[in-house]
Amino acid sequence: MATIKDVAKVAGVTVTTVSRVLNNRGYISDATRKKVYDAMKELDYQPNELARSLYRRKSNIIGLILPNVSHPFFAELTSYIESYAYEAGYKVLICNSYQDMAKEKDYVEMLKRNQVDGIIMGSHTIDTSDYLSPSFPIVALDRYLSNNIPFVTSDNYNGGFLATNLLIDKGCKKIAHISGPLEINTPANKRYQAFVDVASSRNVEYIVQEAKLDIFNSYKKLIYSLFIDHPDIDGIFTSSDMIATAAIHVANEVGKEIPKDIKIVGYDDISFASFIVPPLTTVQQPIKEMGELAVKVLFDQIEGKQVELENILPIRLVERKTT
Repeated sequence: MATIKDVAKVAGVTVTTVSRVLNNRGYISDATRKKVYDAMKELDYQPNELARSLYRRKSNIIGLILPNVSHPFFAELTSYIESYAYEAGYKVLICNSYQDMAKEKDYVEMLKRNQVDGIIMGSHTIDTSDYLSPSFPIVALDRYLSNNIPFVTSDNYNGGFLATNLLIDKGCKKIAHISGPLEINTPANKRYQAFVDVASSRNVEYIVQEAKLDIFNSYKKLIYSLFIDHPDIDGIFTSSDMIATAAIHVANEVGKEIPKDIKIVGYDDISFASFIVPPLTTVQQPIKEMGELAVKVLFDQIEGKQVELENILPIRLVERKTT
């Protein structure tokens, strides 16, 4: 395997000159730069990226930690984050935490050891305060990590407000909300809070169920139990389109006609929401803009700029055939 010394010898320059070319440091004439690149090509020389990052104190790599990249919402978000980062000259290391505290901590430490320039944290276990440092560039994605770590999210309260009011305006008399785990302090909990506030203020009977596992079949079991315990439910607002899709499946299987017998509103507006039968009414998160803003806030931190701690993007209610 060729070394930097081999490149210097073939190019007829010093090792220091080759290093300056690789790290784009100082003045190098075009002719000298061409000699170095030609020698690298001839020798099939691959620079040591870790060594270069230590020299430059910048790796042009960021970490992205998510609960589950196979989840459609996080898959779309990852696609946008990777695209925007790549356009800016950065690569992305993607880590699946599966909401495992030990695994999440291990990934954070691994990313720091590998000299990443910053981390976008989309996963959040109950306590992360012992290993997240505000001195290191970090952006939380739809999560609260601490009072001094910036986060990017959508207007969750307004989303829950619009969804719940829609169900009631459509004539629902007994409504249910299926939330994520409420013991984890996330902006998404405001969807639940808005649901409770609206249902209470409008004197409509309501039920709240927590969906603990991010598994489609577990969502279906929860909704079957909900229908058995409360057969008179006529409206459901779910905290994600995946849970809403499970509700549509179960409603069809037990003979509830949508939207005549039961109305359903999801959250996210992931790509397949409009292709479900019937097409899903949902609260649209600006997934593309959230990815772009997360990258921008992280890069601003890396460059030492001041950033806003709260970065909240607007949502939109998209009404389709489930209401």
